[in-house]
Amino acid sequence: MNLPILHVRHWRVEAGERIALTGPSGSGKSTLLHLLGGVMAPDSGEIIVDGEALHLYSEAKRDRYRAQKVGYIFQDFHLISSLTARQNVELVAPRKWSKRQTREQLDDWFERVGLKDRADHLPSQLSRGQQQRAAIVRALIGRPPLILADEPTGSLDWETAGDIMSLLLEICSTEKLTLLTVTHDLHLAGLYPRRVHIEELNELCRREAV
Repeated sequence: MNLPILHVRHWRVEAGERIALTGPSGSGKSTLLHLLGGVMAPDSGEIIVDGEALHLYSEAKRDRYRAQKVGYIFQDFHLISSLTARQNVELVAPRKWSKRQTREQLDDWFERVGLKDRADHLPSQLSRGQQQRAAIVRALIGRPPLILADEPTGSLDWETAGDIMSLLLEICSTEKLTLLTVTHDLHLAGLYPRRVHIEELNELCRREAV
């Protein structure tokens, strides 16, 4: 028995767009992000992102695509507790960078997100908002063309959530990165230039066994 989650006939996202994806829990929003990020393979159809035909790729090739072209931001920050904020980001910095370039880039990014004086603190020494700022730097440090954010402010208080979402939008606009954000918060979704409800894409809104 199969439970169809998504049946998207056609959807096109232009490079550099910033889109809020809304809809009820279980409607396929996170599944759509996983498909675009190469975490999952579609049962049928085509997925083409920045010239990459993901539907034709093996799992290993999707992993390489994700490492090179996708930045993920989650509700839970997934920072390594024994490493400082800076060290967490250093782990994913492009290997082609020299030590000097890595240091300069990290200094610049931590200043941009307001963590210049907190970069050498452990996650436990940072507030939840500060941890998410560090996670944003980790996702964007290599300037991947596609940023996927799955409820990035879901565990933050209302004021902090607004600050974080505005920061993410500002940086992606400046860097001309494509941003797709899943959010239940319609107020935060209203900050985005484009808002899409999952039912606009999903032709099988009811999970019916087939």
